[in-house]
Amino acid sequence: MIQVLHLKKMYGNKTAVDDLSFNVEKNQIYGFLGPNGAGKSTTMNIITGCLSATEGTVSIGGYDIFEEPFKAKSLIGYLPEQPPLYMDMTVKEYLSFVAEAKKIKRVSIPSAVDSVMKKTSLLNVQNRLIKNLSKGYKQRVGIAGAILGNPPVVILDEPTVGLDPKQIIEIRSLIRSLKENHTVILSSHILAEVNEVCDRILIISGGKLIADDTPENLTSKLANGSELNVSVRADISTVKSVMDDLQSTVSSKPLTVTFNSTDEISSFTIPFQDEDNTLKGHDIRDDIFNAFSKKNISILEMNLKKATLEQVFLELTSASGEEWEVITDESHF
Repeated sequence: MIQVLHLKKMYGNKTAVDDLSFNVEKNQIYGFLGPNGAGKSTTMNIITGCLSATEGTVSIGGYDIFEEPFKAKSLIGYLPEQPPLYMDMTVKEYLSFVAEAKKIKRVSIPSAVDSVMKKTSLLNVQNRLIKNLSKGYKQRVGIAGAILGNPPVVILDEPTVGLDPKQIIEIRSLIRSLKENHTVILSSHILAEVNEVCDRILIISGGKLIADDTPENLTSKLANGSELNVSVRADISTVKSVMDDLQSTVSSKPLTVTFNSTDEISSFTIPFQDEDNTLKGHDIRDDIFNAFSKKNISILEMNLKKATLEQVFLELTSASGEEWEVITDESHF
């Protein structure tokens, strides 16, 4: 749906976006992440046609945003971080105005406006002035304006910023529902939100793409911080003996294991921080369960603590330019 190829943006001698390339597929929600100054907003402004590029191309649905801007922009609905709302209009008046600006046929405007108000739960406030609405409802109005006319691509920049927890949950639910009919690009500093809502994640740093993958793949490929915690009802010497026997069956190299013991309960932790402990995709939990079951030892707890998206983000964006290696799912291209 969207193809970005070798995009570059210079501000004088400063490079904001540096040879950026990626594809965005239909009916998916993409999270667009990057630290402040990474080139995220610049890239989004170029994709939406609000900013020119120094080099490279951007196509929306096959239309070049620079060569055929009207056709390309007609496929995009855009919600900037600060929605451009007219506060002295009612919700219905504003959306009708947006529909006219989008050149929706006059006869179709009432039904189009009613449709987006229904999708965004605005029907009950349609006759209220926008300036009298809560922040959450103003965001809904902005999203309604973005999806008016049913554009194939919807781009949302920080759609939940400044909202209370209840409003955040409601807007997230709304965003998830959009992918039934739209391709969504979501920019957010709230990583938990991206992890919960998005199908794929694009991370840029220093103007370069450093990750393009699913949240699950990113946290598994960058496994620093993941660990398996196990508690059993046995003394520490027995536990060590079982694990020594298990070692020979699951890995040719020693597992890194940390043991602890309190009264009759012993626990151990296996960190997954290197290639040896990942066991090349083998799930060691089955082996641990079988090994202790054969000894009639009760397993009280087995908890796999996975690396978080926050850890992945920090690990990727803290690397120097020379250390960057794009983390990607090659089947996506």
